[in-house]
Amino acid sequence: MNPIEQLARRQLVVVTGKGGVGKTVVSATIGRALAAAGRRTLIVEVDPRENLHQMMGTPPSGGDILEAEPRLWVQNLKPRQVLDQVVRDQLKLELLARRVLDSPVYQQFATGAPGLKELAILGHAYRLLHGMGGPGAPEVETVILDAPATGHGVTLLAAPALVTDVITNGPFSRMAGDLATLIADPERCGIVVVTQAEEMPVEEALELRTALRDRVRREPELLVVNGLYPPEPPPSTGPENELVSLWRRRRKLNDRELARLKESWPGPRIELPQLPLDRGLALLGTLGRCFAESARNF
Repeated sequence: MNPIEQLARRQLVVVTGKGGVGKTVVSATIGRALAAAGRRTLIVEVDPRENLHQMMGTPPSGGDILEAEPRLWVQNLKPRQVLDQVVRDQLKLELLARRVLDSPVYQQFATGAPGLKELAILGHAYRLLHGMGGPGAPEVETVILDAPATGHGVTLLAAPALVTDVITNGPFSRMAGDLATLIADPERCGIVVVTQAEEMPVEEALELRTALRDRVRREPELLVVNGLYPPEPPPSTGPENELVSLWRRRRKLNDRELARLKESWPGPRIELPQLPLDRGLALLGTLGRCFAESARNF
């Protein structure tokens, strides 16, 4: 089974890796591939700066769920809104819910409780997958989380177990327990690590794999190596210009780090090229074809 087919069977796909390696474009590429395969998919971006809409050609989400393509939706998530909605769902009466939400105790709890922000992010995915997204929310089969970078991504996945240790009763405890079960199940939750074939991103990817194994008891399902330079050109008989020399040096660096990954990282690996295209659907379309071609090699 190739990686696209594997990820299409998951309810939750968490995409993480070092900042700046292209997690958002990989999340969007995977989301479009799953939607094209018939899976009703939501891509959730956690970064408050909102980059996903530039990839997908949609307006800024502003926290709403927007339809981008058939069977594909996007959203920039506001975690605090999720926590507040859990309170409203439990208390039913808006007047009573408002008193709780405005209370100093709840404000301190929502701001400072360990793992609660991460629980809200995962809990949002959980609620949508179980038809609790509220009026107008689409029915989705897979949620792709464009997760925070490396260490924060591990913290995100470890949060449900942490919360169950700290909060033992109530709706947040129950949600944390359900999420811990979801994340522990490799048939329902997939983890994708994104890197680039350079020394520091590769080192962080290897450290991330170790941290996931130690803290979450999980192995990533897929490694995506993004932004590869094209194979270096044949040797020139005359002097080379600076751009060709740079191209040759960067590709040699890529090849060295790819060899290190081949030795150190077991499991499927997708390689995506560096492309001279701006953010947008043209870039996603080309990367999608590269992703599918690489996936067919498995």
